[in-house]
Amino acid sequence: MIILRKIVCIIGCILLACINSHALDLSAKSAILFDCTTGNVVYEKNADERSLIASTTKIMTAVVAAENYDINQTVQILPEWCGAEGSSMYLAAGESVTVKELLYGLMLMSGNDAAQALSCIYSGKSADFVELMNNKALELGLSDTRFSNPSGLDEDDHYSTAKDLAMLAGYALRNDTIAAVCATKQTEAAGRFMSNHNKLLFTIPGACGVKTGYTDEAGRCLVSAVERNGRMLIAVTLNAPDDWNDHEKLYDMGFYDMRVRDIIKAGTVGYANIASGGQVKLHIAEDIKYCLTAAEIDRIDVSLKGDRIVYGGHNAGDKYGDITVTLDGTVICQKAVYYSEDIEECSVKPTFWDRIKDFFTLR
Repeated sequence: MIILRKIVCIIGCILLACINSHALDLSAKSAILFDCTTGNVVYEKNADERSLIASTTKIMTAVVAAENYDINQTVQILPEWCGAEGSSMYLAAGESVTVKELLYGLMLMSGNDAAQALSCIYSGKSADFVELMNNKALELGLSDTRFSNPSGLDEDDHYSTAKDLAMLAGYALRNDTIAAVCATKQTEAAGRFMSNHNKLLFTIPGACGVKTGYTDEAGRCLVSAVERNGRMLIAVTLNAPDDWNDHEKLYDMGFYDMRVRDIIKAGTVGYANIASGGQVKLHIAEDIKYCLTAAEIDRIDVSLKGDRIVYGGHNAGDKYGDITVTLDGTVICQKAVYYSEDIEECSVKPTFWDRIKDFFTLR
């Protein structure tokens, strides 16, 4: 059985290598496929090369706005925020819109006027908001990223990398508001019908974001995200004439052989020592499953945490502790562990030092 499993894994690796070699045929000048669960890079091509990034800049604009404003705040549009160069949500001077509506205009319609408005709400000066964007980049460890404006218009001192944008997108999607906006295909906001420019939302199962971009100098830029069975992958391509197909190839590679697999069956998971002698059986109530590749199964680690010695006074069904499952050191699941049997109150009472010892010798 073990030999058969190894053969299957070898065959899977060979097939995956074939897919990987095919995926190398990308139009993008630089690209990355990033696994949000493990933080691993699944594929990369010039991923650390600094590039112009066009409107993918707006991911950071959305992050800073969502973290610094009340999204339900209403603002009145000033004349100087209108008529921005490039793509627009066509804001009109004097109209009132909420920050949330501006976020929809920013991410779905790629409105440069929405970016200008969001940047000026902070202090009245766009430059102050851009400083917040750069500070956030430093905070997130995006060492090859710098912003000069909130919209992504080409400037010499405005750049990022495929790797930095993947990390930024992963962070952005942890914000519920941004995640909801990015995943919206079509909506009506601020009295406007908006359709998301991200074609992948309509064509790839599980697609949930993130942002398109284009200028003549930057070329076609795309940051996307796909979630299936609880696993999210993020793809970034910069200067990619055939970006839609590039992303399809990356996701075909990344999700190949990735499926929900059993890790631990419901039932007995271990035993705890009883102070008065003997052991008590421990169990989990539900199966533990997770979306994994065949290769990842061997990189799973399981730990059971609870008192080293149980002093009694527990009923079957009481919580004992937790079982934690990690993949490449990242926690992917944690479940409560319960006593399977009653334990009578122990006549041997633990001393203070017993408790201290037990605390530092958890299973």
